[in-house]
Amino acid sequence: MGASVTALVFNILMSFVVYMICRLVYLLENHAYFVEGLSFSAMSDLIKGGFIFDRSAVFYTHSLYILLMLLPYWAKETPLYHRFCKWLYVVVNGLAVVINMADAVYFPYTLRRTTTTVFSEFGNENNLSGIFFTEFVRHWYLVLIAVVLIKALCLLYVKPRLSRDDIRTKNLKIRYFLVYMLCLLLAVPVSIGACRGGLGSGIRPITVNNANQYVTRPIEAALVLNTPFALIRTFGKSVFRVPDFFGDETSAARVFSPVFRPQKVGELKKKNVVVIIVESFGKEYIGALNRDKTDGVYKSYTPFVDRLVANSLTFRYSFSNGKKSIDGMPSVLCGIPMFIEPFVLTPASMNLYTGLPGLLGKTGWHTAFFHGANRGSMGFLAFANKIGFKHYYGRQDYAADKRFGGDADFDGNWGIWDEPFLQYMCAKIDEMPQPFMTSVFTVSSHHPFHIPDRYKKTYPEEELEIHKCIRYTDMALSKFFAKARTKPWFRNTVFVLTADHTNMSNHAGYKSDIGQFNVPLIIYDPSGEIKPGISNTIAQQIDIVPTMLGLVNYPYPFLTFGKNLLEVKPDDAYAVNYINGMYQYVKHGLVLQFDGNKTRGVYAIGDREMKTNLVGKRQEQAGMEKELKAIIWQYMFRMVNDRLMP
Repeated sequence: MGASVTALVFNILMSFVVYMICRLVYLLENHAYFVEGLSFSAMSDLIKGGFIFDRSAVFYTHSLYILLMLLPYWAKETPLYHRFCKWLYVVVNGLAVVINMADAVYFPYTLRRTTTTVFSEFGNENNLSGIFFTEFVRHWYLVLIAVVLIKALCLLYVKPRLSRDDIRTKNLKIRYFLVYMLCLLLAVPVSIGACRGGLGSGIRPITVNNANQYVTRPIEAALVLNTPFALIRTFGKSVFRVPDFFGDETSAARVFSPVFRPQKVGELKKKNVVVIIVESFGKEYIGALNRDKTDGVYKSYTPFVDRLVANSLTFRYSFSNGKKSIDGMPSVLCGIPMFIEPFVLTPASMNLYTGLPGLLGKTGWHTAFFHGANRGSMGFLAFANKIGFKHYYGRQDYAADKRFGGDADFDGNWGIWDEPFLQYMCAKIDEMPQPFMTSVFTVSSHHPFHIPDRYKKTYPEEELEIHKCIRYTDMALSKFFAKARTKPWFRNTVFVLTADHTNMSNHAGYKSDIGQFNVPLIIYDPSGEIKPGISNTIAQQIDIVPTMLGLVNYPYPFLTFGKNLLEVKPDDAYAVNYINGMYQYVKHGLVLQFDGNKTRGVYAIGDREMKTNLVGKRQEQAGMEKELKAIIWQYMFRMVNDRLMP
């Protein structure tokens, strides 16, 4: 009589096995990111936590299947009905397999499980089919594993051996109804508990952040989670919530305020500002910024940028505020870091806010944004308009300019190759009145890591496939600056060079939780007003806006979460970022990791692989935690209440 119940239990257990296999594949595909400190004890905790999140995902995705299998109506016991149930089961689990496998490939670019914001992030791209096909071919073994798992689901699926012909008498029908009604009633609280993560009165429904209680490093949260759960739990959710760290804005502002009010206002300096955001240009690739490293031999892939560093103000400890391109734009150009999710992909994107171009534009600067991709790619056109850029130049604009090569210079994936597009940018700047503020977001050092055919012998494959792209983009930057030096506006221009985020790594120090945020921050002033040198002041992307505004003596209040690097005292400088539910706060030579409730780790900034946890052992911990709470509170309060303007 309980044939469907027995089959249901077996099939659900089989789903758990499939999820665990997918987790193992995820680990093996990205083993370089997880191998450090992954002991037997740590793996046991990961598996324990993984079961809780798998349980939630399995019961979320199988709710209809469970209902159909336990429906207390005897007439459902037919081959056709159970054939439908089988294919519902196979499709649901097959999708879970495919999603998990695909996310294993995407992980190196985000260092976390994919959430629903990915649909907004790539919603405007029309080249994804080519990218998917490339990855499909390159990761054929994952495709094979997925096919084998789905085939196994089909072959091992258990169908109930009961038919409605076996239930002929009234007593059997009544018994059938009672048995299945009882099982269905029991399944309801079991399913709710599984989806929530428990049924205790003090238990809140688990979210992606709960994965951190099972890990020692935030990046390992990706192993505890599964992608179906991450997608389900972030679908239609309100991302930002004001924590109860402070009672009101006044008490939080006593510790930290993002409203910057210039104290010493002199005559407005009408200097030009050019902000260069280089795709995936991690600090690891720049030889001049790794000469003091002791954790391996560092090879330089950037001969031009090495020379630029020698003539620029650079920072020994400089960090990105996010891990994706769409995180970099608000950080670099608005002074707003990424916490939890890119705010431009949430309802907070409708808030009133501006950025460096909007502030300078209202004071007389001519502003323009350059991105060699199609208009609308990554949502950059909309964002550029939002923050005050008056002009936008992309692939279509480049193609329309007869001085250049048009679509023959399209890389076939993302946009115009960096070398010609940076020359185009230089030509367009030459047409602008001074002062101007421009920014460019390069595209060539991006997956799938191609370079123009004519350079393949010049820049052959090296240790990592991105290395040849870094060399190519470095050459493109060299030619841009060579051209710019011939222009009358060059000496009146300050150039800021940074990256949107890091990428592939082959050094352990750059694979740690904080190392994965190491990007260059280079300020080059041909006039010599900003003195060259390597500073020990902690720097981050969100410092660019207040630094440039301070440089030109911007006289009005503005909102920024960063500091003016030309004026800040070293002890007051800090950096902040967010990874897998963990906030990281860098200050006083330490890296503090805070999960939103308590400090989980404190590491010396010189402990590049983050091997020695000093939590509870440094007197700076309490003050750093209080400051970080104030930053988080201000961020959440202003996002939720539309307070991103001073």
